[in-house]
Amino acid sequence: MEAGGPSSPPPPHFLCLYVDSCAVSCRIERFPWQMDEEKVRRVIREAVKIWSDVTPLTFTEVRRGIADIRIDFSSYWHGDNLPFDGPGGILAHAFFPKTHRQGDIHFDYDESWTLGNYMGTDLLQVAAHEFGHVLGLQHSRKPKTIMSAYYSFSYPLRLSEDDRLGIQYLYGAKPQVLPPPPTPAPRALVPKTETNELNPDACQTDFDAVSMIRGELFFFKSGYVWRIRDPGGSARLESGYPALASRHWKGIPTKIDAAFEDKSGNIWFFQDDNYWVFDAEMHIRGPESIRRLGLSTSSIQAALRWGHDPNYNIYFFKSGSYWRFSPRENRVESPQPRSMQYWTGIPQDVDAAFRDTHGFAHFIRGRQYWKFDPVGMNSLEGYPRYVGMDFFGCRNDAWVTLIGCCSEVGVACCLCSE
Repeated sequence: MEAGGPSSPPPPHFLCLYVDSCAVSCRIERFPWQMDEEKVRRVIREAVKIWSDVTPLTFTEVRRGIADIRIDFSSYWHGDNLPFDGPGGILAHAFFPKTHRQGDIHFDYDESWTLGNYMGTDLLQVAAHEFGHVLGLQHSRKPKTIMSAYYSFSYPLRLSEDDRLGIQYLYGAKPQVLPPPPTPAPRALVPKTETNELNPDACQTDFDAVSMIRGELFFFKSGYVWRIRDPGGSARLESGYPALASRHWKGIPTKIDAAFEDKSGNIWFFQDDNYWVFDAEMHIRGPESIRRLGLSTSSIQAALRWGHDPNYNIYFFKSGSYWRFSPRENRVESPQPRSMQYWTGIPQDVDAAFRDTHGFAHFIRGRQYWKFDPVGMNSLEGYPRYVGMDFFGCRNDAWVTLIGCCSEVGVACCLCSE
Protein backbone atom coordinates (compact mmCIF):
# COMPACT_ATOMS: atom_id res chain seq x y z
CA MET A 1 0.00 0.00 0.00
CA GLU A 2 2.36 2.64 -1.26
CA ALA A 3 -0.31 5.37 -1.25
CA GLY A 4 -0.32 6.05 2.41
CA GLY A 5 -0.14 2.89 4.52
CA PRO A 6 1.10 4.32 7.81
CA SER A 7 4.13 2.80 9.58
CA SER A 8 1.95 1.58 12.45
CA PRO A 9 -1.59 0.25 11.99
CA PRO A 10 -4.35 2.77 12.65
CA PRO A 11 -7.51 1.87 14.53
CA PRO A 12 -9.92 -0.31 12.53
CA HIS A 13 -11.70 0.96 9.44
CA PHE A 14 -13.87 4.09 9.58
CA LEU A 15 -11.15 6.09 11.29
CA CYS A 16 -12.60 9.42 10.15
CA LEU A 17 -9.94 12.00 10.85
CA TYR A 18 -12.15 15.09 10.71
CA VAL A 19 -15.51 14.33 12.31
CA ASP A 20 -17.06 11.15 13.62
CA SER A 21 -19.74 11.06 10.94
CA CYS A 22 -17.14 11.15 8.12
CA ALA A 23 -18.84 14.30 6.78
CA VAL A 24 -16.16 16.76 5.63
CA SER A 25 -16.77 20.42 4.83
CA CYS A 26 -14.64 22.31 2.29
CA ARG A 27 -14.25 26.01 1.54
CA ILE A 28 -12.46 27.65 -1.39
CA GLU A 29 -10.86 30.84 -0.13
CA ARG A 30 -9.37 32.23 -3.36
CA PHE A 31 -9.51 31.21 -6.99
CA PRO A 32 -7.02 31.09 -9.89
CA TRP A 33 -7.31 33.81 -12.50
CA GLN A 34 -7.38 31.37 -15.44
CA MET A 35 -10.75 29.77 -14.55
CA ASP A 36 -14.10 31.16 -13.50
CA GLU A 37 -15.24 30.30 -9.98
CA GLU A 38 -17.99 27.86 -10.94
CA LYS A 39 -15.59 25.85 -13.09
CA VAL A 40 -13.14 25.61 -10.18
CA ARG A 41 -15.95 24.48 -7.88
CA ARG A 42 -16.91 21.77 -10.38
CA VAL A 43 -13.29 20.56 -10.53
CA ILE A 44 -13.09 20.37 -6.73
CA ARG A 45 -16.35 18.40 -6.60
CA GLU A 46 -14.92 15.92 -9.11
CA ALA A 47 -11.66 15.66 -7.16
CA VAL A 48 -13.32 14.78 -3.85
CA LYS A 49 -15.74 12.40 -5.59
CA ILE A 50 -12.78 10.24 -6.59
CA TRP A 51 -12.20 9.52 -2.87
CA SER A 52 -15.81 9.54 -1.66
CA ASP A 53 -16.82 6.96 -4.29
CA VAL A 54 -14.72 4.29 -2.50
CA THR A 55 -15.02 5.38 1.17
CA PRO A 56 -17.77 6.42 3.61
CA LEU A 57 -16.54 10.02 3.36
CA THR A 58 -18.93 12.73 2.19
CA PHE A 59 -17.85 16.23 1.16
CA THR A 60 -19.87 19.45 1.27
CA GLU A 61 -18.79 22.90 0.12
CA VAL A 62 -19.42 25.85 2.41
CA ARG A 63 -19.06 29.42 1.18
CA ARG A 64 -18.26 31.01 4.54
CA GLY A 65 -17.46 30.16 8.13
CA ILE A 66 -15.46 27.26 9.52
CA ALA A 67 -14.52 24.36 7.22
CA ASP A 68 -12.57 21.14 7.74
CA ILE A 69 -10.63 21.63 4.49
CA ARG A 70 -9.58 25.07 3.23
CA ILE A 71 -8.47 25.46 -0.40
CA ASP A 72 -6.42 28.47 -1.49
CA PHE A 73 -4.47 29.69 -4.52
CA SER A 74 -1.39 31.65 -3.44
CA SER A 75 1.90 32.96 -4.83
CA TYR A 76 5.42 32.60 -3.46
CA TRP A 77 5.56 33.25 0.31
CA HIS A 78 2.07 32.84 1.73
CA GLY A 79 2.44 32.38 5.48
CA ASP A 80 3.24 28.68 5.99
CA ASN A 81 7.05 28.58 5.44
CA LEU A 82 6.52 26.52 2.29
CA PRO A 83 6.73 29.17 -0.46
CA PHE A 84 5.86 28.50 -4.08
CA ASP A 85 8.33 29.11 -6.88
CA GLY A 86 6.35 30.52 -9.81
CA PRO A 87 5.41 28.53 -12.93
CA GLY A 88 6.61 24.91 -12.86
CA GLY A 89 8.44 23.34 -9.94
CA ILE A 90 6.15 23.09 -6.89
CA LEU A 91 2.52 22.94 -8.02
CA ALA A 92 0.71 22.57 -4.68
CA HIS A 93 1.01 21.27 -1.14
CA ALA A 94 -1.30 20.05 1.61
CA PHE A 95 -1.10 19.40 5.34
CA PHE A 96 -1.78 16.03 6.94
CA PRO A 97 -4.52 15.42 9.54
CA LYS A 98 -3.56 15.97 13.17
CA THR A 99 -0.92 18.61 12.32
CA HIS A 100 -0.99 22.30 13.20
CA ARG A 101 -2.37 23.30 9.76
CA GLN A 102 -4.47 20.24 9.11
CA GLY A 103 -6.98 20.66 6.32
CA ASP A 104 -5.04 23.36 4.40
CA ILE A 105 -4.52 22.82 0.67
CA HIS A 106 -2.48 25.46 -1.19
CA PHE A 107 -2.14 25.68 -4.98
CA ASP A 108 0.45 27.84 -6.76
CA TYR A 109 -1.54 30.76 -8.20
CA ASP A 110 1.11 31.32 -10.89
CA GLU A 111 0.72 27.94 -12.60
CA SER A 112 -1.12 27.75 -15.93
CA TRP A 113 -4.14 25.86 -14.61
CA THR A 114 -6.17 24.02 -17.21
CA LEU A 115 -8.61 21.12 -17.35
CA GLY A 116 -8.35 18.01 -19.49
CA ASN A 117 -5.53 19.06 -21.84
CA TYR A 118 -1.74 19.38 -22.18
CA MET A 119 -1.75 23.19 -22.49
CA GLY A 120 -0.98 23.73 -18.80
CA THR A 121 -1.28 21.95 -15.45
CA ASP A 122 -4.46 19.93 -15.01
CA LEU A 123 -6.24 21.23 -11.92
CA LEU A 124 -8.35 18.09 -11.43
CA GLN A 125 -5.33 15.81 -11.27
CA VAL A 126 -3.44 18.04 -8.81
CA ALA A 127 -6.55 18.62 -6.66
CA ALA A 128 -7.25 14.89 -6.37
CA HIS A 129 -3.61 14.34 -5.31
CA GLU A 130 -3.70 17.07 -2.66
CA PHE A 131 -7.01 15.84 -1.25
CA GLY A 132 -5.30 12.48 -0.83
CA HIS A 133 -2.66 14.17 1.35
CA VAL A 134 -5.13 16.16 3.38
CA LEU A 135 -7.01 12.91 4.08
CA GLY A 136 -3.81 11.26 5.33
CA LEU A 137 -2.18 9.58 2.32
CA GLN A 138 1.55 9.84 1.65
CA HIS A 139 3.25 9.69 -1.75
CA SER A 140 3.19 6.45 -3.68
CA ARG A 141 6.28 4.96 -5.31
CA LYS A 142 4.16 3.11 -7.83
CA PRO A 143 3.78 4.65 -11.32
CA LYS A 144 0.47 5.89 -12.76
CA THR A 145 -1.10 6.57 -9.36
CA ILE A 146 -2.87 9.69 -8.23
CA MET A 147 -0.54 9.83 -5.22
CA SER A 148 2.67 9.73 -7.25
CA ALA A 149 5.10 12.42 -6.06
CA TYR A 150 5.49 13.89 -9.56
CA TYR A 151 2.88 15.31 -11.88
CA SER A 152 2.33 13.56 -15.18
CA PHE A 153 -0.76 14.39 -17.20
CA SER A 154 -3.25 11.53 -17.43
CA TYR A 155 -6.76 11.75 -18.83
CA PRO A 156 -9.35 10.67 -17.89
CA LEU A 157 -8.33 10.57 -14.24
CA ARG A 158 -8.87 7.21 -12.54
CA LEU A 159 -8.17 5.88 -9.07
CA SER A 160 -5.51 3.16 -9.19
CA GLU A 161 -5.71 0.00 -7.11
CA ASP A 162 -2.87 1.32 -4.95
CA ASP A 163 -4.73 4.58 -4.32
CA ARG A 164 -7.91 2.70 -3.42
CA LEU A 165 -6.17 0.34 -1.01
CA GLY A 166 -4.41 3.26 0.68
CA ILE A 167 -7.52 5.37 1.30
CA GLN A 168 -9.59 2.35 2.37
CA TYR A 169 -6.83 1.36 4.82
CA LEU A 170 -7.57 4.67 6.59
CA TYR A 171 -11.33 4.96 6.18
CA GLY A 172 -12.72 1.62 5.09
CA ALA A 173 -14.77 0.78 2.00
CA LYS A 174 -17.94 2.55 1.04
CA PRO A 175 -20.91 0.83 2.71
CA GLN A 176 -23.33 -0.98 0.45
CA VAL A 177 -26.64 0.85 0.37
CA LEU A 178 -29.76 -1.31 -0.04
CA PRO A 179 -32.46 0.10 -2.33
CA PRO A 180 -35.22 1.80 -0.33
CA PRO A 181 -38.70 0.24 -0.22
CA PRO A 182 -41.22 1.62 -2.72
CA THR A 183 -42.98 4.75 -1.55
CA PRO A 184 -46.45 5.96 -2.41
CA ALA A 185 -46.84 8.52 -5.15
CA PRO A 186 -46.10 12.00 -3.79
CA ARG A 187 -48.79 14.60 -3.50
CA ALA A 188 -48.78 17.42 -5.96
CA LEU A 189 -46.80 20.34 -4.54
CA VAL A 190 -47.21 23.99 -5.29
CA PRO A 191 -43.95 25.03 -6.95
CA LYS A 192 -41.86 27.57 -5.09
CA THR A 193 -39.81 30.28 -6.67
CA GLU A 194 -36.20 30.04 -5.55
CA THR A 195 -34.30 33.26 -5.05
CA ASN A 196 -30.72 33.83 -4.11
CA GLU A 197 -30.74 36.56 -1.49
CA LEU A 198 -27.02 36.36 -0.78
CA ASN A 199 -25.09 39.40 -1.86
CA PRO A 200 -21.59 38.79 -3.25
CA ASP A 201 -18.82 38.80 -0.64
CA ALA A 202 -16.07 41.33 -1.39
CA CYS A 203 -13.55 39.07 0.38
CA GLN A 204 -14.42 36.10 -1.82
CA THR A 205 -14.81 37.58 -5.30
CA ASP A 206 -13.05 39.38 -8.09
CA PHE A 207 -14.60 42.48 -9.68
CA ASP A 208 -15.97 43.37 -13.11
CA ALA A 209 -15.02 47.06 -12.96
CA VAL A 210 -13.77 49.76 -10.56
CA SER A 211 -14.03 53.54 -10.91
CA MET A 212 -13.53 56.77 -8.99
CA ILE A 213 -16.85 58.63 -9.17
CA ARG A 214 -17.38 61.99 -7.45
CA GLY A 215 -14.27 61.34 -5.35
CA GLU A 216 -15.55 57.98 -4.09
CA LEU A 217 -14.44 54.51 -5.14
CA PHE A 218 -17.02 52.14 -6.64
CA PHE A 219 -16.45 48.40 -7.15
CA PHE A 220 -18.84 46.57 -9.52
CA LYS A 221 -19.71 42.87 -9.63
CA SER A 222 -22.65 41.07 -11.30
CA GLY A 223 -25.12 43.92 -10.92
CA TYR A 224 -23.94 44.93 -7.43
CA VAL A 225 -21.79 47.86 -6.33
CA TRP A 226 -19.66 48.65 -3.25
CA ARG A 227 -19.07 52.31 -2.32
CA ILE A 228 -15.94 53.40 -0.43
CA ARG A 229 -15.81 56.93 0.96
CA ASP A 230 -12.56 58.83 1.45
CA PRO A 231 -10.46 56.28 -0.50
CA GLY A 232 -7.34 58.40 0.00
CA GLY A 233 -7.77 58.53 3.78
CA SER A 234 -9.80 56.33 6.13
CA ALA A 235 -11.28 54.38 3.17
CA ARG A 236 -14.46 53.24 4.89
CA LEU A 237 -17.10 51.11 3.20
CA GLU A 238 -20.43 52.92 3.10
CA SER A 239 -23.16 51.18 5.12
CA GLY A 240 -25.86 49.46 3.09
CA TYR A 241 -23.42 48.08 0.50
CA PRO A 242 -23.15 46.05 -1.61
CA ALA A 243 -26.31 47.37 -3.24
CA LEU A 244 -27.81 46.91 -6.67
CA ALA A 245 -26.02 49.20 -9.12
CA SER A 246 -29.39 49.96 -10.72
CA ARG A 247 -30.31 51.76 -7.49
CA HIS A 248 -27.93 54.52 -8.58
CA TRP A 249 -28.04 54.17 -12.37
CA LYS A 250 -31.38 52.96 -13.68
CA GLY A 251 -30.88 51.11 -16.94
CA ILE A 252 -27.25 50.15 -16.28
CA PRO A 253 -26.35 46.69 -17.68
CA THR A 254 -26.35 43.87 -15.12
CA LYS A 255 -22.68 43.12 -15.73
CA ILE A 256 -20.33 45.87 -16.85
CA ASP A 257 -16.85 45.47 -18.29
CA ALA A 258 -15.42 48.91 -17.48
CA ALA A 259 -16.35 52.34 -16.17
CA PHE A 260 -14.87 55.84 -15.84
CA GLU A 261 -15.91 59.39 -14.96
CA ASP A 262 -15.02 62.13 -17.44
CA LYS A 263 -14.05 65.75 -16.66
CA SER A 264 -17.63 67.00 -16.79
CA GLY A 265 -18.72 64.40 -14.23
CA ASN A 266 -20.47 62.07 -16.65
CA ILE A 267 -20.06 58.36 -15.94
CA TRP A 268 -19.41 55.98 -18.83
CA PHE A 269 -20.26 52.27 -18.54
CA PHE A 270 -19.17 49.59 -21.01
CA GLN A 271 -20.60 46.16 -21.69
CA ASP A 272 -19.53 44.04 -24.66
CA ASP A 273 -19.62 46.29 -27.76
CA ASN A 274 -21.86 49.02 -26.26
CA TYR A 275 -21.49 51.93 -23.85
CA TRP A 276 -23.88 54.06 -21.78
CA VAL A 277 -23.38 57.57 -20.34
CA PHE A 278 -25.02 58.92 -17.16
CA ASP A 279 -25.08 62.45 -15.75
CA ALA A 280 -25.06 61.65 -12.04
CA GLU A 281 -27.98 59.17 -11.90
CA MET A 282 -29.68 60.35 -15.11
CA HIS A 283 -29.27 58.23 -18.24
CA ILE A 284 -28.34 60.60 -21.09
CA ARG A 285 -26.84 58.35 -23.83
CA GLY A 286 -26.67 54.77 -24.93
CA PRO A 287 -26.54 52.04 -25.64
CA GLU A 288 -24.21 53.08 -28.46
CA SER A 289 -21.58 51.02 -30.26
CA ILE A 290 -18.00 51.39 -29.05
CA ARG A 291 -17.00 51.44 -32.72
CA ARG A 292 -18.34 55.01 -32.79
CA LEU A 293 -15.38 55.80 -30.52
CA GLY A 294 -13.00 54.39 -33.15
CA LEU A 295 -12.34 51.12 -31.34
CA SER A 296 -11.62 48.10 -33.52
CA THR A 297 -12.39 45.54 -30.81
CA SER A 298 -15.68 43.92 -29.79
CA SER A 299 -15.26 44.78 -26.09
CA ILE A 300 -12.87 46.23 -23.50
CA GLN A 301 -11.77 44.91 -20.11
CA ALA A 302 -10.81 48.09 -18.26
CA ALA A 303 -10.82 51.88 -18.57
CA LEU A 304 -8.46 54.33 -16.86
CA ARG A 305 -8.63 58.12 -16.67
CA TRP A 306 -4.97 59.13 -16.69
CA GLY A 307 -3.03 62.38 -16.88
CA HIS A 308 -3.30 65.89 -15.53
CA ASP A 309 -6.44 67.94 -16.11
CA PRO A 310 -7.31 69.41 -18.52
CA ASN A 311 -4.98 67.32 -20.71
CA TYR A 312 -6.07 63.92 -19.45
CA ASN A 313 -6.83 60.94 -21.65
CA ILE A 314 -8.79 57.74 -21.18
CA TYR A 315 -7.00 54.42 -21.69
CA PHE A 316 -8.93 51.32 -22.73
CA PHE A 317 -7.35 47.90 -22.04
CA LYS A 318 -7.91 44.45 -23.42
CA SER A 319 -5.82 41.24 -23.70
CA GLY A 320 -2.37 42.78 -23.37
CA SER A 321 -3.17 45.84 -25.50
CA TYR A 322 -4.45 49.36 -24.93
CA TRP A 323 -5.94 52.31 -26.83
CA ARG A 324 -5.67 56.00 -25.89
CA PHE A 325 -9.00 57.81 -26.12
CA SER A 326 -9.21 61.61 -26.42
CA PRO A 327 -12.29 63.06 -24.67
CA ARG A 328 -11.84 66.23 -26.71
CA GLU A 329 -12.04 64.38 -30.02
CA ASN A 330 -14.37 61.68 -28.68
CA ARG A 331 -12.29 59.05 -30.50
CA VAL A 332 -9.31 56.83 -29.92
CA GLU A 333 -6.10 58.17 -31.45
CA SER A 334 -5.70 55.05 -33.57
CA PRO A 335 -7.86 51.94 -34.11
CA GLN A 336 -4.66 49.90 -33.81
CA PRO A 337 -3.84 49.08 -30.16
CA ARG A 338 -0.47 49.44 -28.46
CA SER A 339 1.31 46.81 -26.38
CA MET A 340 1.01 46.72 -22.58
CA GLN A 341 4.80 46.47 -22.37
CA TYR A 342 4.92 50.23 -21.86
CA TRP A 343 3.14 49.79 -18.51
CA THR A 344 6.16 48.29 -16.76
CA GLY A 345 5.34 45.65 -14.15
CA ILE A 346 1.63 45.49 -14.94
CA PRO A 347 0.15 42.10 -16.01
CA GLN A 348 -0.87 41.69 -19.63
CA ASP A 349 -4.52 41.02 -18.81
CA VAL A 350 -6.28 43.33 -16.35
CA ASP A 351 -9.89 43.24 -15.17
CA ALA A 352 -10.23 46.83 -13.94
CA ALA A 353 -8.28 50.05 -13.45
CA PHE A 354 -8.68 53.41 -11.71
CA ARG A 355 -6.63 56.45 -10.66
CA ASP A 356 -6.66 57.32 -6.96
CA THR A 357 -6.84 60.79 -5.43
CA HIS A 358 -3.03 60.97 -5.23
CA GLY A 359 -2.54 60.32 -8.96
CA PHE A 360 -1.47 56.68 -8.78
CA ALA A 361 -3.02 54.20 -11.18
CA HIS A 362 -4.31 50.88 -9.83
CA PHE A 363 -4.62 47.81 -12.05
CA ILE A 364 -6.68 44.87 -10.84
CA ARG A 365 -6.49 41.27 -12.00
CA GLY A 366 -8.49 38.65 -10.14
CA ARG A 367 -8.22 39.50 -6.44
CA GLN A 368 -4.87 41.27 -6.64
CA TYR A 369 -3.90 44.79 -7.65
CA TRP A 370 -0.78 46.62 -8.79
CA LYS A 371 -0.07 50.28 -7.95
CA PHE A 372 1.54 52.26 -10.79
CA ASP A 373 3.84 55.25 -10.25
CA PRO A 374 3.00 58.16 -12.60
CA VAL A 375 6.55 59.54 -12.30
CA GLY A 376 8.66 56.41 -12.60
CA MET A 377 6.08 54.81 -14.95
CA ASN A 378 6.42 51.43 -13.30
CA SER A 379 4.68 49.23 -10.75
CA LEU A 380 5.66 50.06 -7.19
CA GLU A 381 7.75 47.61 -5.17
CA GLY A 382 5.70 45.41 -2.84
CA TYR A 383 2.91 44.76 -5.30
CA PRO A 384 0.68 42.94 -6.13
CA ARG A 385 -1.38 43.11 -2.96
CA TYR A 386 -4.87 41.81 -2.24
CA VAL A 387 -7.91 43.98 -2.98
CA GLY A 388 -9.99 42.45 -0.19
CA MET A 389 -7.36 43.09 2.47
CA ASP A 390 -6.53 46.69 1.51
CA PHE A 391 -9.94 48.03 0.48
CA PHE A 392 -12.45 45.92 2.43
CA GLY A 393 -10.55 45.00 5.60
CA CYS A 394 -10.63 41.26 4.87
CA ARG A 395 -8.40 38.98 6.91
CA ASN A 396 -4.71 38.95 6.08
CA ASP A 397 -4.41 37.21 2.69
CA ALA A 398 -0.63 37.61 2.72
CA TRP A 399 1.09 37.38 -0.64
CA VAL A 400 4.42 36.01 -1.32
CA THR A 401 8.04 35.05 -2.68
CA LEU A 402 9.76 31.54 -2.79
CA ILE A 403 11.99 28.49 -1.77
CA GLY A 404 11.61 24.70 -1.24
CA CYS A 405 9.31 21.73 -0.97
CA CYS A 406 8.21 19.68 2.03
CA SER A 407 10.56 21.52 4.38
CA GLU A 408 8.43 20.54 7.38
CA VAL A 409 8.78 16.77 7.15
CA GLY A 410 5.65 14.93 8.22
CA VAL A 411 3.57 18.11 8.16
CA ALA A 412 3.04 18.96 4.51
CA CYS A 413 3.61 17.27 1.20
CA CYS A 414 3.99 18.96 -2.15
CA LEU A 415 3.27 17.90 -5.70
CA CYS A 416 6.07 18.95 -8.04
CA SER A 417 6.42 19.00 -11.79
CA GLU A 418 9.12 16.77 -13.26
